[in-house]
Amino acid sequence: MRPGRERGLSTAAVNDALSRAVMRHVLIGPPLKLLTGLHVEGRANVPREGGLIVASNHLSFIDSIVIPLASGRQVHFLGKAEYFQGSGLRGAAVRWFHSTAGTIPVDRADPRAAAASLDLAEEVLRQGEAFGVYPEGTRSPDGRLHRGRTGVARMALSTGATLLPCAVIGTDKVQPAGSNGFRPGKVTVRFGQPVDVAGLSARFQKAALLRAITDATMDAIGELSGQERSGMYASDVKSGMGTGARGPSA
Repeated sequence: MRPGRERGLSTAAVNDALSRAVMRHVLIGPPLKLLTGLHVEGRANVPREGGLIVASNHLSFIDSIVIPLASGRQVHFLGKAEYFQGSGLRGAAVRWFHSTAGTIPVDRADPRAAAASLDLAEEVLRQGEAFGVYPEGTRSPDGRLHRGRTGVARMALSTGATLLPCAVIGTDKVQPAGSNGFRPGKVTVRFGQPVDVAGLSARFQKAALLRAITDATMDAIGELSGQERSGMYASDVKSGMGTGARGPSA
């Protein structure tokens, strides 16, 4: 829960708020905006409060940094548990960054731990916070927009949070895949109108509803990003399978 929601502020809450302010306005925000010339469109579509799912395409590691900067809200993302387990000064710096950013650690090798992380993400939404998700499930391996996984729809239905499509453009040029460095470039973040989850729920039966919400979300992301569309899952493209599984629960 955000500092200030409860009457009186704890020392920890104040420190958290100060850390986020320092990261956003001093350490990360200004250099990144200078490097990318960050341009934001549709910020008025971002609700100032309340549970919010930001569903975006995924081109680069820095997507999870520019989206919160562009939205004006703290947006929590899932992140590898290893980010919180490093040692030495580098490990401490990485741990501080992800803790301050609100990253939710997930151990993808442990199904039960991964499920617990998703439960925590839903709790974040129920507390009125924002959570970022990439429906493609992984970074696009070829720059196209791939078929969405239905987890985003499940989360929207179970929490009642606003489902907001978002597109990042140009982050793959600033930080190409496999690179630890950054290159100057132009980055745009676009926020669309919320997906009409209630309207879709009235039109589709449960068996088809998850896929309908997911496809509507991906259609909106595609319109915002202008990417070429793919009927395949990104993970299948990465593995060289060339085709994606179909079905409302896939």
